[in-house]
Amino acid sequence: SCAVFFSSITSFLFFSKLVILVSNSSNLFSLSHITNPEGAAPASSSNPPLFNARRMRVQHIARAKAEGIPLTMLTAYDALTAPILEAAGVDMLLIGDSLGNVILGHSSTLPVTLEDMERATAAVARSTSRVMIVADLPFGTYEDSPEHAFASATRLMKAGAHAVKLEGGEARAHIIAALTAAGIPVCAHLGYTPQSENTLGGPRMQGRGDGADQLRRDSLAVQEAGAFAVVFEMVPAAIATELTQTLSIATIGIGAGPNTDGQVLVWSDMAGYSDWTPSFVHKFGQLGQALHEAASDYVGSVRERSFPGPENYKND
Repeated sequence: SCAVFFSSITSFLFFSKLVILVSNSSNLFSLSHITNPEGAAPASSSNPPLFNARRMRVQHIARAKAEGIPLTMLTAYDALTAPILEAAGVDMLLIGDSLGNVILGHSSTLPVTLEDMERATAAVARSTSRVMIVADLPFGTYEDSPEHAFASATRLMKAGAHAVKLEGGEARAHIIAALTAAGIPVCAHLGYTPQSENTLGGPRMQGRGDGADQLRRDSLAVQEAGAFAVVFEMVPAAIATELTQTLSIATIGIGAGPNTDGQVLVWSDMAGYSDWTPSFVHKFGQLGQALHEAASDYVGSVRERSFPGPENYKND
């Protein structure tokens, strides 16, 4: 049908533009990397995998911190973009509950379900082979008890995650401890925690004034509970730097200054997919404009009947 044809064309254009923006390599990887990751060629990138690891694991995260090598993390939600980000040399892909805002059209992360996260996690896992996959536990799936958290986390691990991420410090330490004791690696998330936006009063800087002491307590609590890393979101660079020097686990910053052990961004923000981005984002591309131009060219070509051309069809 026309709808299916249009979808195929625009998906191809989107995929092609993203490959160009993410890497200068014209042979980044074959499409088989999406449909058959086991048979895919090794990623070609100017940023080789850390420690030449065939699969990034928690020990590599710890080693990077010990050796002062900055870690990279981007969000991913599907099999179209995940292998491109992996091939670019990203260390970790976060299947974030930002899926709700970025993909599903929600105004916050709160409506995201565990089923949403399972589907996205499975898609990323099927299309990658090297990156460490960290999946968010969505709102309402872990806060009330370690048993509930374990049931939710195991579903994400079975979907292909290598670790889960959850929000909260001292109040969630017992849940982190229970998950790590069960063999599930946990990344903590402190500072601005989007699932608590209604309590925090929206996206606001955290860790200022008396909040700095609470952030210190929360950071030590998640470390002692067994978290392998902690995300600091929207906290002053000074406190993020202090805690990065104090903690033995890796710190990943988003709006937390340049001195954390690593950085994370929502991939569509990083690639310039939309006009507005948070102030802590640097646009490393203009993907939204590129996709608009590709789609506009497609519409124009169809209107003037220059597409499909002789090379695009057969008469017999």
